[in-house]
Amino acid sequence: MVQAAAIILAAGQGSRMKSKKAKVLHKVAGLEMVNHAVRSVRLAGIDRIIVVIGFQGDKVRAVLDGVSLAEQKEQLGTGHAVDQCRHLLGDFTGPVLVTYGDTPLFRGETFRKLLEHHSQSKAAATIVTAIFDDPTGYGRVVRDGQGHVLGVVEHKDANGQELQIKEINTGTYCFDSQLLFHYLTQITPENAQAEYYLPDVIPLMIKGGHTVEGFVLDDAAESMGINDRIQLAEAEAILRDRICAYWQSQGVTIMDPKSTWIEWDCEIGQDTTIYPGCMIQKGTKIGQDCIIGPNCHLIEAEIADGVALENIVVSGRVVGKGEQIAPFSLMTK
Repeated sequence: MVQAAAIILAAGQGSRMKSKKAKVLHKVAGLEMVNHAVRSVRLAGIDRIIVVIGFQGDKVRAVLDGVSLAEQKEQLGTGHAVDQCRHLLGDFTGPVLVTYGDTPLFRGETFRKLLEHHSQSKAAATIVTAIFDDPTGYGRVVRDGQGHVLGVVEHKDANGQELQIKEINTGTYCFDSQLLFHYLTQITPENAQAEYYLPDVIPLMIKGGHTVEGFVLDDAAESMGINDRIQLAEAEAILRDRICAYWQSQGVTIMDPKSTWIEWDCEIGQDTTIYPGCMIQKGTKIGQDCIIGPNCHLIEAEIADGVALENIVVSGRVVGKGEQIAPFSLMTK
């Protein structure tokens, strides 16, 4: 696969979260939203990653590792945010993925397929799109008879026929890097917010005779952006189901996935059974043939093979093989 770069936009405050901390620092399945984005990009095989920071930049910087940083000192829009990476990608000629630090549900495999589609189509830009039953409020993707993108029409500007289109622009893109930074110099802040919008490069590219493609998500939920606590809980539930399904595929019995919460970066051995009401947090290692639950809370715990636990909290402790722990115990360091 062609060498690609990625820009993750993580400079905003996220006022609708009603929080003292930056939106991208809120955790889903035990991991900050911005690090979900970084993880998915890495799983797609992209090593050159730039995170654009702004609000509480020092705190966002502190949770990141192995990425380059660009600072957006003033919140002047998504186009302006991407342009802060110009000095880091000025000599780069490959494709660049642009996504957001508050979209934690994208899979690495999805980004890999996007890059393949973009490279094969030789497009100047590829818009990640989704099919929504109710696309109200979203920009509609207009295509020609051959499937090429003619443009994106915002909901408020769409005519009757365009309002019937169910394919929407998710706001994540793959660009030819050189063309991206060329057209970023041509967008203007002529809008109500007086900001530079990244989508404004798309009509300029089309007008310039360049091909713009659309990449339709298999799972529209991947594009979900988190703007408030309600959506945060919705994303948590989606990741809960994904993580439980993964462990079930690895030979773990989960009696009730809807009441079982397993965070990222845990290990669970084959033929272990997890009963309802359990929360297994990041860093926990569970051996084979264990019985966990009901109602266990494990935090960075290490559970040996064959251990049975019920109604217990284990934090930062090792539970050895054959060790008998009374229900309703609290085991800490």
